[in-house]
Amino acid sequence: MTTPTLERIETDIAQLSLAEQLWLMERLAHRIRQFSLRPLRVQEADLAAMAADESIQQEVQHIAAEFAVTEQDGL
Repeated sequence: MTTPTLERIETDIAQLSLAEQLWLMERLAHRIRQFSLRPLRVQEADLAAMAADESIQQEVQHIAAEFAVTEQDGL
C-alpha cells in the first residue's frame, strides 16, 4: 500500500533524529489505540439495511439452526 504521500512521509521521517522518530512512533501508537478502542457507532439506517440484506438473513438462519440442538438441551 505504498503511495507517493507515504513515501514522502517515510523520507521525511528518516531526516528526524532517533529521539524524534521515537516520539512520533509513540504519538502514532497512542492515536491508533484511541481510534481502535473507540466504540463503534452504528446508525439506525445501517442496522435496517443489514436486517434487510438477504445474505445476512440466510447467515442468521444458518446460525440459528446450528444452535437449535443446544437450545433443546436447555444449555
